[in-house]
Order: sequence, then C-alpha cells, then structure tokens
Amino acid sequence: MSATKPCPFCQITEPALRNHLAYAIFDRDPVTPGHMLIIPYRHVADWFDTTWDEKRSLLALADNARTLLKREHDADGFNLGVNCGLAAGQSILHVHLHLIPRYHGDMDDPLGGVRGVIPARQKY
Repeated sequence: MSATKPCPFCQITEPALRNHLAYAIFDRDPVTPGHMLIIPYRHVADWFDTTWDEKRSLLALADNARTLLKREHDADGFNLGVNCGLAAGQSILHVHLHLIPRYHGDMDDPLGGVRGVIPARQKY
C-alpha cells in the first residue's frame, strides 16, 4: 500500500484468532454470516510468496476458525479461497484466505462452489 493509504490488514490490533505467524478476523462485508479472513502478520501480497511456515500457520488457523464457526454459527459447509492478483479479484494486496461458511438454502443451487467466480462456468 502507498504511504498515503496504509494497508488495512497491517492495522489490525484485536483479531478473533491468532497464532505466531497469522491471525483471523471477521470480514467487514461478509458474504455469509461468520465469513472470516485469515491473514499473515507479514505484509506479503500473494499466497505464492508466503513461506511454508506462513502457509502452515494460515491453514492451522483455518482449522481453528472452522471449529469456531461450526460452534457459533452452525455452518453446514465452507468455501475456502484466496484471490491472487488483480485479475483474480484481489482488492487488498496483503494476502488473505477467505473462509466462508455456507448454509443449506443460502443459494438455490450451490453446485460448482468456487467455480462461481466466473458464473457461466459454475455449472457442469
């Protein structure tokens, strides 16, 4: 981020969950109730530029967040995803893993899941 616009993920002081290399917050504009973002402390733009230790920490937090969301939101399923680069829809250039709880009936036909990023290609 530029000096005039600091990275919002580098400003977080009270995460919902954390470990030594990453933290999790609730998305400020959730797709579904409980939508969380899992973020490394180190400012790095792309998932593919994170270290193996960071990847392990992010995935460990995803497991912890899933447990929390099943308990507190009674989620029926989950979508897990990362947008890498502007062409993929990444809006904040600090890598973040989306953990989106899914609920029976939250859409008419969820078949295809994350393939829905290109709606015409979602259905088989």
